[in-house]
Amino acid sequence: MFDILIYLFENYFDSGSYPDSATLTRKLTMAGFADEDISETLDWLSEIAKHDTGNYSTRLIETDSFRCYTNYEIEKIDTEGRGFICFLEQAGIINPLQRELLIDRVLTMDEHSSSLEKIKLIVLTELWIQNQLTDDAILEKLLIVSDSHFRH
Repeated sequence: MFDILIYLFENYFDSGSYPDSATLTRKLTMAGFADEDISETLDWLSEIAKHDTGNYSTRLIETDSFRCYTNYEIEKIDTEGRGFICFLEQAGIINPLQRELLIDRVLTMDEHSSSLEKIKLIVLTELWIQNQLTDDAILEKLLIVSDSHFRH
């Protein structure tokens, strides 16, 4: 899934949006991605686009809550990743409701552990889809990663 997300950013970020699902499926297939990975990624992207907050109170947007992680969440999101999520919230990049949605997205991934780079990519994807990437400083912080595989 991450390779497909990186492909989307490399090929469609400058245009501000990506093609419809059918066109994107065809382009991703031609780029050599597996049908199962394409389907999984497109489903994941459609969930982000829905921005379904049904499981959470909208009052969460305005709270100054402190997040305690469950053992399962700690197992899936490493210390560096949890610290970055805290940073995003304290810097005003995300609110507590967006934090919860981010944590949900991380937990739904098949990856054993979610590294900082993966969390940055999820946040970048969400902000891109919601058309909230207006601050270049935010974009720069999200694109700076330690793993050269994810560098653009």
